[in-house]
Amino acid sequence: MVHTWESDYAPSASVYFRENGNLIRTAREPVVETFKAGGQGGRIQEFTWDGELVWEFVYASAEHLLHHDIDPLPNGNILAISWEKKTVAQARQVGRRPELLPEAGLWPGMILEIEPTRPEGGRVVWEWHAWDHLIQDYDPEAENYGDPAEQPWRININGDGKLQEIDPAELERLKALGYVPDDADAEDLSSDLLHTNAVAYNAELDQIVVSTPRFNEIWIIDHSTTTQQAAGSSGGRGGRGGDLLYRWGNPRTYGRGAETDQKLFGQHDVRWVRDGLPGAGHLTVFNNDLEGPEGDYSAVFEIATPLTSEGRYELPESGAFGPSEPVWSYTAPDKVSFFSSFISGAERLANGNTLICSGADGRFFEVTPGGEIVWEYWTLFSGNIRTPNNNNNTYAVFRATKIPPGHPGLAGRDLQPFDPQPEPVKGPEAPDEADQ
Repeated sequence: MVHTWESDYAPSASVYFRENGNLIRTAREPVVETFKAGGQGGRIQEFTWDGELVWEFVYASAEHLLHHDIDPLPNGNILAISWEKKTVAQARQVGRRPELLPEAGLWPGMILEIEPTRPEGGRVVWEWHAWDHLIQDYDPEAENYGDPAEQPWRININGDGKLQEIDPAELERLKALGYVPDDADAEDLSSDLLHTNAVAYNAELDQIVVSTPRFNEIWIIDHSTTTQQAAGSSGGRGGRGGDLLYRWGNPRTYGRGAETDQKLFGQHDVRWVRDGLPGAGHLTVFNNDLEGPEGDYSAVFEIATPLTSEGRYELPESGAFGPSEPVWSYTAPDKVSFFSSFISGAERLANGNTLICSGADGRFFEVTPGGEIVWEYWTLFSGNIRTPNNNNNTYAVFRATKIPPGHPGLAGRDLQPFDPQPEPVKGPEAPDEADQ
C-alpha cells in the first residue's frame, strides 16, 4: 500500500482516479428513508491527492437516491445512477403484474448528468428515466400496452419475470459485509426493479451503456438527446430519443428468445474497450453467476456489438440483437475455481491482457488473450467488517482498476510503500501471506 484517502462516509461502490491526481468516489448517506439495498449511496465526493475534500454533491431523499456507479465525463460533468420511487398505484397503472409487485412499490432506474458547482452541490443538466420507456402485454387497460417483441427498444415492465427473492442467511451475510443496510429486509430488495450497477460513457458515439442485472441485460441509450427527447421516442443521433438503442444478454425480456438464449446472469461492470486498445469499441462485462454441472462459476465476456457506420445497431426483423456469442471470454480451466456471486469487474489493458476483479474474495488477476494468468494478488485488507470471522467475503472489493506508471495523476507523487504496512484483516478465507 502506497497511498490512502479517508472520508467521513462509508463507500457506496465506485472510485475514479483522475489525471490531476484527484479521487472521485461514491459515498453512502448514513440515514436513508426508502432505498435500502446493495450499492446504496446518495453522495459523490472529490478529494485531492493530499486528501482535501474539494467537491461534494448529495442526491438523497425519500423519493430518489444515487447508488452504485458514476462516470466522470470529458466535459467535467458526472454521469450517475439513481433510484426513484414509484408507488403500487403507479406500478399498476403501467401494467406491472400484481404477483410481481411488492407492497412498497418499485424503484426503477434513472441516469443523471450532474454539472458540479464547487466546492458543494451541482446542477442536473440531463436526465433519462427507464419509467418513460415501458411496454407491457399483461393489462390492455393499463398504459404502454403492446407486444414487447414488436418494440424491443422499450422495457417490458414485467421483463424481470419474477419477484426478487433472497435467502435470509444470504441477506444477513450481505448486512455483515455492509453491502446492504442493517435495517433492510427482503421486501426492500424486491422493490429494486433493475438494480443498475454500472454506467459508462462513449464520447465518440455519445452513448451510455448500463448494466441491469435484474433483467440480466446490458442496455445502450443515446446521450445526444435533450432531456425532453430522452423522455420520448424520437430525436438524438440514434433517432429513438430515450428508447433503447441496443440490448444484450437475455432476449426473453423482449419476447425474442427462450431460456436457452440467455447469456448474462447477474452481471457487473459493463464498459467499452477504449480507443487504441485491442478490441477497441467492443464491450467487456463480468458475468457473475453461470451454472455448470460442477457448480456455479463466473466469466468475463468481450462483446462485438452489431454497430453500423451510422452509429446504430443492427436488429433482425424477428430475432434478437446480436452477437450470438461473445468474441472472447475467460473462465477458469476448471470453471468453478473462478466464481464471484456479486460485485466484480474487468477491464482491457494496453498490452491486450485483461485485468479481472473477482470481487467476492478480493482477488485481482491479469490474463492473456489465451487465458494464461500472468499476475495475481489477493487483498489482505478490508473495511470495517462487523463480523470478520463469520462470513466468507471478508475481503470483498466492488471493482479494481489498473493505474499505469505513466498516468498523469501519479507524476511527482511519493509512491514509496508505507513502512510499516497497515495490519491485514484476518478472516476465514485469508490467503497464506507466504504465498503473496
